[in-house]
Amino acid sequence: MNALIQPAHYEDLLRLPEHVTGEIIAGQLHTQPRPTARHSRIETGIAREVSGPFDRGGSGPGGWLILVEPELHLSGQVLVPDLAGWRRERLPVTPDGAVEVVPDWICEILSPATAIKDRKLKLPLYAQLGVSHAWIVEPQSKTIEIYRRDGAHWLLLGTHADQDEMRAEPFDAVAIGLSSFWDW
Repeated sequence: MNALIQPAHYEDLLRLPEHVTGEIIAGQLHTQPRPTARHSRIETGIAREVSGPFDRGGSGPGGWLILVEPELHLSGQVLVPDLAGWRRERLPVTPDGAVEVVPDWICEILSPATAIKDRKLKLPLYAQLGVSHAWIVEPQSKTIEIYRRDGAHWLLLGTHADQDEMRAEPFDAVAIGLSSFWDW
């Protein structure tokens, strides 16, 4: 006879060792090792390119709040995207704790430990929750897939690779330098 699986609770996340990160998706605890230095470098490059013109407004339109690895508490889920962004009119100040407002944009950087979870569990969940835009970054192939939500599904707008710059929703007002993403 199969034992009943108990739903995960926030306290389960708090008990994880420091070298492990976790999320609660559909009541299940999902864990993975902390990101590698390469992963962090890509994350930093994307954050720098997007935050400058959109969060800080330097040589760009501003109007966004961009956070690295925010803890999202949304509809009973605890999610930690690599990057997330909110239009300032929806989230005018940075919360002190977990964010309970659905982001307008998320970015997931795939790794062997997270690729299936990010694509199969989190991407559909982000659409259900109402996230408008998603970027999926594949470090191995140096590609970035750009998605826009279309109802409960994602519409692939394009894949960027092997180029110096890209214009990608929702940040297409400014050309974003790709070389800093892969600069490791």
